[in-house]
Amino acid sequence: MREFTGAMVAAAALMASPAMAEQAPMCQRELAVLGAGQDAGAPQIGNGDDGKPRLLPSSLALIDRASGKRYLFDATPAITEQLAMLDAIEPPKAGLGIDGIFLTHAHIGHYLGLAWLGREAAGAQDVPVYAMPRMEQFLKTNGPWSQLVQLGNIRIEPLDHGGDVLLADDLAVVSIRVPHRDEYSETVGFYASVMGGRGFLYLPDIDSWERWKETEGIDWKLLVMANDHVFIDATFWDDNELPGRDMSEIPHPRVKATMDQLQQLPADQRAKVHFIHYNHTNPIRDPASAESREVTERGFGVAREGDRFCLD
Repeated sequence: MREFTGAMVAAAALMASPAMAEQAPMCQRELAVLGAGQDAGAPQIGNGDDGKPRLLPSSLALIDRASGKRYLFDATPAITEQLAMLDAIEPPKAGLGIDGIFLTHAHIGHYLGLAWLGREAAGAQDVPVYAMPRMEQFLKTNGPWSQLVQLGNIRIEPLDHGGDVLLADDLAVVSIRVPHRDEYSETVGFYASVMGGRGFLYLPDIDSWERWKETEGIDWKLLVMANDHVFIDATFWDDNELPGRDMSEIPHPRVKATMDQLQQLPADQRAKVHFIHYNHTNPIRDPASAESREVTERGFGVAREGDRFCLD
C-alpha cells in the first residue's frame, strides 16, 4: 500500500446535498447508511418494551456501480438485515455481493457479523476483510473467527495506519488510527474519496478529539474540511445520560461538546457532519426530539438508517 495524502483527499472535497433513500439516486459511486446505532442497537437486551424508534448498529455501504462492486464498513450483528437493505438499493452481481469489509475495531457491533459468513450461515468464499495488525492477529488466533480464515470464508487484507487501499484507479480508502478502548485490536476510522468527486470520513468510535491530537497529531477539524460527508461518534448526548453511572468511565465525545468545538466553522462545513453510533439512551435517536432539532438548528445532521449520498 502507498501513502494516500491528505492533499489527495482535499482535492476531492466538493459539497454534496444528502440524497434521501426514497429519491433513489443513480450515481456511479454511492454511500448508504445501513445503521446508525451503538453496537447493541435498540431495543437493547433487557429492554424489550422500548417503544422508541428501532436502531441497527452503525454501518456504511459503499456502492461502486462503475465496477459492479459493493463494500461494507463494519460487520454488525444485524448484517443479514443490512445486507438485504443493500440488496434493495443495488442487487448483488453474484452470491452475497460483498467485495470487501473494512473493520474499525473489535467491539461487538463492528465485527460480530463476520460469523454469518461461516459454514453455519452463508458459507461464503474468500470475502476480503480489511484489518489492522492486531485485528488481523485476533481474527486468526481466536475462534470462531479463526475457522473463517481456515475454511477460506474470509481473506484477511492487512491495513496500516495512513496507508491506502485502491478499490479502483480513482477510488481509495485510507485507514487512520484513533484512541479508543483497544482490548483486542487497534481502532481506526476510514476516509475515502473519488478523485475528481467527493470524499467521506467514517469514525464511529473515539475516546476524545483532544486525545487524538495528543496521540496521533491529528487536527480533526481539517478532516472535516477535507471531506464532504463526515460520520462521527455520537454515542452520548451529554454527561447526564446514564443515571447512576460514572460516565467518565465511558469516554466518547459528547454530541453537545462536539458541536461546541465545531460551531465556529462556516455553515457549509458544519453541514458535512452526520452524527452516528448513538446509544439507545441518546435523545437524537428520535428525529422529533428537542435534541435532534437542536442539532439541525445548529447546522449539523444526524445519520439515519436509509440515508444515501452520491459521491460522483
